[in-house]
Amino acid sequence: MEPEYSEEARKAKHQGTVVLDVVVDDKGMPQNVRVIRAIGLGLDEKAIEAVSKWRFKPGLKDGRPVAVRASIEVNFRLL
Repeated sequence: MEPEYSEEARKAKHQGTVVLDVVVDDKGMPQNVRVIRAIGLGLDEKAIEAVSKWRFKPGLKDGRPVAVRASIEVNFRLL
């Protein structure tokens, strides 16, 4: 699922990249999603909303799924 543009950011023609810190649990579910680099105008919240719905392949340690921390960049570009 792609993140949606906020109406405020679209009107302002605001673009940029939100960087999120995420813990991907042993089932591939994002947990503790938080903003590391914000761009404002509602886009930070839209990035969190989208990434929270994503599913990941969990990290492996000794062949077993484990939780891992990751940084995720979410780009917002107007076409």
